[in-house]
Amino acid sequence: MANTKNPDLTLRGLRAFVAVEETGSVSDGARRIDGSSSGVSQQITALEIAVGAKLFDRRTRPMKLTPAGQMLRAHARKILQTVSDAQADLSKHKLADLPKITLAIIDDLDASLTPDLVTRLQLRFRQCFVNAYSGRSDQVVEMLQQREADICVSAIVPEDIEGFTSIPILREPFVLVTAKGLLENNKDIPTQLASKPFISYSESIPIGRTVTQHIKRLRFKAPQKFALEATRSVIAMVIQSDGWSLTTPLNLLDAERFIANIDIYRNPFPAFSRQIYMIARTAEFGDLPDQLAADCRELLSDKVIPRFMDIVPDFDDFIEIIN
Repeated sequence: MANTKNPDLTLRGLRAFVAVEETGSVSDGARRIDGSSSGVSQQITALEIAVGAKLFDRRTRPMKLTPAGQMLRAHARKILQTVSDAQADLSKHKLADLPKITLAIIDDLDASLTPDLVTRLQLRFRQCFVNAYSGRSDQVVEMLQQREADICVSAIVPEDIEGFTSIPILREPFVLVTAKGLLENNKDIPTQLASKPFISYSESIPIGRTVTQHIKRLRFKAPQKFALEATRSVIAMVIQSDGWSLTTPLNLLDAERFIANIDIYRNPFPAFSRQIYMIARTAEFGDLPDQLAADCRELLSDKVIPRFMDIVPDFDDFIEIIN
């Protein structure tokens, strides 16, 4: 005999239901929970089969709840709040006896953030042993995915949006860096750059792929003979070859010893930027990632951004802290 048992109510389905109810559409609800419209629609359909009634009047815009949907709404919110409270309590209990935690931080922020974050962690958890590693964004995210790290700071996020929580910390536009005195002030900058060596980051790393894709979209041509991984190597080659590159303020601070030999300009091309995130496995460390994100914002505001402003005072409010 065929199994005709209706599907059960699921937490994922209830989250999708609440998101659609609060936003008024499947597409907006999907964006709120970082899901796809088709996935959210399937979750709603499964819920309707489970309760045996339509939950939304799909003919209205925004979508309105049916009487059955109104009845489910109160229960769904209570269930999700109870689950959230339970996860928070369990996380706090687990964190109270946390024996070890491993951080992985992108290398251009390692010196700026790691010592202070480690200190603050040990003040919160005095019996906890703290490991800290640095590397490229793709490397630190891979450490997190392989459980070699517990929390990471990165400029890219994992593809598994449900398994990880990504908290935006900072947004920084790309800047133009040239050898000292390379450009003439009274001439068009892109025209001058077209005849100067372009020093790019390697496409094997995230920042290299970002810059290369942007240049390709612009269909901008310039002599290109080098592709390097480390910002220090990129800036050193810019100086040595009388060339130019596109990088970010945080990367520049990682190559601060070269500052006297370069000029820094706002990007003369259509603007693009990168974001920095605090990332952790979902529901595994309670509100600790949010606390560390707040620590990062404070450290960036108090220490890192002022360092950049000392170098280029006319770049006021250039780096944006995301609260």
